[in-house]
Amino acid sequence: MSNLERQPALSACGGRGFVVAEPVRELLSPRTVKLGESSEVRRLLPNLGRRMVGAWCFVDHYGPDDIAGEPGMQVAPHPHTGLQTVSWLHDGEVLHRDSTGSLQTIRPRELGLMTSGRGISHSEESPRDHSRLLHGAQLWVALPDAHRHVEPHFQHHAALPRVTASGVDATVILGTLDTAASPGTAYSPIVGADIALAEGTEAKLPLEPDFEYAVLSMSGEAHVDGVPVLPGSMLYLGCGRTELPLRATSDAGLMLLGGEPFEEEIVMFWNWIGRSHDDIAQAREDWTTGTRFGEVKGYDGPPIPAPELPPTHLKPRGRVR
Repeated sequence: MSNLERQPALSACGGRGFVVAEPVRELLSPRTVKLGESSEVRRLLPNLGRRMVGAWCFVDHYGPDDIAGEPGMQVAPHPHTGLQTVSWLHDGEVLHRDSTGSLQTIRPRELGLMTSGRGISHSEESPRDHSRLLHGAQLWVALPDAHRHVEPHFQHHAALPRVTASGVDATVILGTLDTAASPGTAYSPIVGADIALAEGTEAKLPLEPDFEYAVLSMSGEAHVDGVPVLPGSMLYLGCGRTELPLRATSDAGLMLLGGEPFEEEIVMFWNWIGRSHDDIAQAREDWTTGTRFGEVKGYDGPPIPAPELPPTHLKPRGRVR
C-alpha cells in the first residue's frame, strides 16, 4: 500500500533519542488519511508523538469496509526504497503485482512481504471477484543501512507458525515470539504477531526486555496492561517488559509490534526511506525520469506521480525523553 498523500511531510525518524527506555502506556490516536477515491485508512505511525516502534515505521489500519459491488482497494503502481512492506488481512483479498514480476493474491492470515531494497514498484488491488468485507493493516519496516540496497524481492507465506494457550491464538508474522519464528526474512531483531483472544481470556505474553513494543487493536474489546484499546488505536508500551498482561471482554484481535530500538536516523518522504534529503531527491528523480524502480505489468492504469519534495534540507534528529 502506498502513502497516497499529495502533500506528505518530510519526516526525521529513528535514533535512540525517540525511545522510551522504561515501560509506559502511551495511547496513540489515529489520523484519518484518504486512500484513493473512496477508502480511508487510520494512520498510527508515523504519529505526532511517536515515529517508530523498533524498525516498524509505518502502520495503517483499514476497514472493515463493505465493498460488495464496489471496486475495493485500487492502488496504482508506486515506488518504494529502503523498507519492507507487510500486508496483513483479517478479511478480503489483495492482488499484489510488482516490478520483479511477482503476481500474488494475499488472503487473511497470509504474509505478503515485499523487500524494496534499492528500489521496487508495485500495485495493490482487490480482485475483480472479491469478498464483501475488506479489513487489514499495512505496515512498513525500515531496513538498516547494511541492507537497504539489497536486491528487491517478494515473499508470500500462506502458512505461519502459531503460539497457542487457553483463549489465545497468536500467529507470528515476522521475527520471533516465544519459541516460534516466522519464515519471513527479517533484517533486524523484530517481532510482529497477530493475536486472537476469546471473550473472557486473561493471559500474559512473553516479551523481550530489550525490545520496545506497541499493540494495535484490530477488532473487539481488550485491555492491554490494564488500558482499554479500541479498534483502530494503538498503545505504545516502551521497553523493559518481560511480559504483557491481556484481558478480552469480547472476542478480540490485536497486533503486537516490537523490536530492538532502531539506532539509525532515517528520513521518510512519501514511499521512500533514505538517510538524507539528497537520497529522497534522487529517488524522486529516478521515479519521475528513470528506470530504477522497474515496471509493474498487468495493472490497468498509469503509475502514481511523485509529489513535490519540500526544499528544506531536513537532517535526521532525535529527541530525548
